[in-house]
Parts: sequence; structure tokens; C-alpha cells
Amino acid sequence: MALANPYYDPGKPHHTPDGFRNNYSGAVQKPFSELVRWQWESWREGLPKPAQTPTPQVAPDLLRIQGYQRTPADSTAGQSASPPAITWVGHASLLVQAGGLNVLTDPIFSERASPVQLFGPKRAVPPGVALDDLPPIDVVLISHNHYDHLDRGSVVALHQRALTARSSTLFLVPLGQKPWFTALGIDSVVELDWWQQHAVRGVDFVLTPVQHWSARGVADRSTTLWGGWAVLGQDLHWYFGGDAGYSKDFLDTRLRLATRQTEALGGGFDIALLPVGAYAPRWFMREQHMNPEEAVQAHLDLGARRSVGMHWGTFQLTDEPLDQPPQDLADAKRARQLDDAQFFLLAIGETRTLPARPR
Repeated sequence: MALANPYYDPGKPHHTPDGFRNNYSGAVQKPFSELVRWQWESWREGLPKPAQTPTPQVAPDLLRIQGYQRTPADSTAGQSASPPAITWVGHASLLVQAGGLNVLTDPIFSERASPVQLFGPKRAVPPGVALDDLPPIDVVLISHNHYDHLDRGSVVALHQRALTARSSTLFLVPLGQKPWFTALGIDSVVELDWWQQHAVRGVDFVLTPVQHWSARGVADRSTTLWGGWAVLGQDLHWYFGGDAGYSKDFLDTRLRLATRQTEALGGGFDIALLPVGAYAPRWFMREQHMNPEEAVQAHLDLGARRSVGMHWGTFQLTDEPLDQPPQDLADAKRARQLDDAQFFLLAIGETRTLPARPR
């Protein structure tokens, strides 16, 4: 009899015969009664309250973005003559230009984070960079398959865009997600288990554990894997947290990669991209979404030189107002004596140039 989880490896604790589990919380499995309670309490209290301040936006610097120097397809250099840079497209979608690659995280350009575009969470602000204005995308990183992180329309458009340009965009995904892409006619996909890695032009992409879950319907909960990404190039080591509740996984990631991030080799992560939104009410969201205080702790656990907050201000997914995360992050940074150089926010569309990693 075939297993429900064809990837099942009994030697890996996060594998189960039916799917996958977290390292420290097991399955994030909220009963339907708690979902009803949340929705009832939100309705009763008139939540979420409207934002008092709009999500900041700036016009994208397209000359700068499109002028980044990529490495040739056969290169193993892992670095570029251009300095590393990040651009916030919105939500968990960031364009990271480092290692000679253009990398896009959890791309969503659709109007709604939903299986259909007739209803569901609607975008509060447009993408900071239009899909047609993107530079050629070498790699797309997917953290998990929730609709606000794995958007069918955006994935198909990126694939078609690459085909039209006679190039290729590689999709790196957690275990179990490749068949979804194959069904869309997309074969340039590599799926990884936690701690497995894949190299692209001298840049190593490592899927790391985070505490979360997956589902695209009512009967497929946690049947595909989820994760964060550690990306190790010659000119930048960066981390993408995807979507996560706070757990010891961040410290584990730092320890696991310690031999590759010694002081002699340039130290730890140059930047971490960490979720700071969609956290209220805490009794319901704690296991699956960090609040800003926990994101600051994750920053410290990872030993990152700097972090940028994402996963806020774009889609109204939970009970806090869209403009609450910056306020809570400021309080959390003050409590831990962090300044804006150590943990910052971007405006949607803003590009931030980063110092190249010491060599």
C-alpha cells in the first residue's frame, strides 16, 4: 500500500507517513472551533481596525535594478561586480540581487492572495516593481504553498516571461511541491528537504527548518514541506524566513552553518529577511506567525548583521491594523537596544544597497 507521503523517511523526525511536522511544536493544527472563535471575536470587536498610516511606497529605481550585473550561466563565481541589493516588492516578495543572480522570494503580483481573484485578501498597495519591469529572474525561492506565498498567476507569468526571453527561471521549492509546478508545465524545479542544498553559479541555496505548516485545500494540510532559505554566495550570505512562528530553528540554523560562517570566512548572515506581520490574536497566531518582538529574537538567534522586516502592510490577513507592525517593531528594537542599521523596514518599491561580504 502506497504511503500518503511518498517522501517519507523514518530516519527524519520531521517526516511522518502522512506528511511533515515541525521540529519543536509538532503539527500546527488548530481545530475548527478555534478558527470560529477567532472569527467571532474579530467580528464582535470590529477587528481589524483600519490603518491610520498608509504603507509607505516609493517609485522603483528601475535603472539601478535592471543594471545589476549577473554572472554567465556557466559561472561558479558566486559574486558580481555590482554591489548586493534588496528591493521590497511587497508582502514576502523581495528581489535580492547578490552572487551574480537575480533572486525573487515568494512572488505574488496578483490582486488577491486567494485561489480565485473574485474574493479573498485584497492587496492594499500595488507591487513595488511591476512584474513586467523585473530584470531577468534567475531563481525563485518558495517557502511554502499558502496562497499569499505561492501564487499561481505569478509563477506562470514568471515562467512564460523566461521562455519568451529564451532563458530559464529555476524554482527552488520544499519537498512535495514539484508536482504542482509540473502540472502547470514548469519543469525547471528543484525540490529540497531541510538542510539539503542546491548550487546555482557558485551560490548555495539551503532549505532550513522553520515552524509553520502547509495547505492549499481542506484535505492536504502539511502534506508538503515548508521552510526558510539560507543563501550563501561569495559577496552576500542572506536568510529568507518565509513565514514562521518563533522557534529554536533560527538558532539551529546559525549553529548548523557555523563552520561556513566563521569570522575568517566573513562571519554570519549579512542580512536576514524576517516576517514581522500577521500576528494577532496571539492565542491563535503564536505558533505560526512571529510578532515583531519574536522577529527581533530571531534576528539575534541567527546572528545576522542586519535584518529587514517583511510580510506586513500588503494584505490584511489578521487582526492587527496594517500599520501596527512598524510601531511594535520600534518598541521591540528599543527594548533590545537595536538601531535602524541593525533592523529596518523598507518602503514598497525601495531598493537598499548592501555592503559586499568581507573576503
